[in-house]
Amino acid sequence: MTSTTHVLYLHGFRSSPLSAKAQLMAQWLALHHPCVYWACPQLPVSPLEAAEVIQDILSGWPSRSSTVIGSSLGGFYATWAAAQHGCAAVLLNPAVHPARDLLGYLGVHPCWHDPSQQIEVTQAHIEEMKDLYVGQGLGCLSETDRSSARPLADPERLLAVIAKGDELLDWREMHARYAWAQTHVLEASDHGISDFSQHLHVLSDFLFEQDD
Repeated sequence: MTSTTHVLYLHGFRSSPLSAKAQLMAQWLALHHPCVYWACPQLPVSPLEAAEVIQDILSGWPSRSSTVIGSSLGGFYATWAAAQHGCAAVLLNPAVHPARDLLGYLGVHPCWHDPSQQIEVTQAHIEEMKDLYVGQGLGCLSETDRSSARPLADPERLLAVIAKGDELLDWREMHARYAWAQTHVLEASDHGISDFSQHLHVLSDFLFEQDD
């Protein structure tokens, strides 16, 4: 794996570039790897529009030395991005079946970091989500959807950080989905990985200490 020169961070559902993990990661990179290019865009609620934002950024980056870091729903997007662009990805408590899980969130919701701002999840967004599934673990999709999904390549270029204490997503489902990739299982923690600073060394090893 080539040492990382570009990092794209993708936040989770209802989150933003102000997320604690995104801020901590940006500060850590600025301190220890100041030459690494960093991007952390605000993602639209529409999966199709979010994919376009991700595509626009990655299309100008070197695929073999770029890494996408995604948290929760951002982890789902990062998995798709890695398959599309041949880049590496770090998946932090990644959403495995968002098209299924977000059915319970149809409607209007406040944003975490600015409750005065709202997003609306629609059935059309659920359908858009299905187009971004890749690889194995597609149990919530129809046979037709599964047959058209893109297979994942280079599983050794994926690292999944999975917390058994995740209160929103089933860690066993995450582990099964990414069993063929590199995994780092946290015995406790939570969905937001509130002890993220204690695990930065795992990301550092993956991003910078596996050079060819």
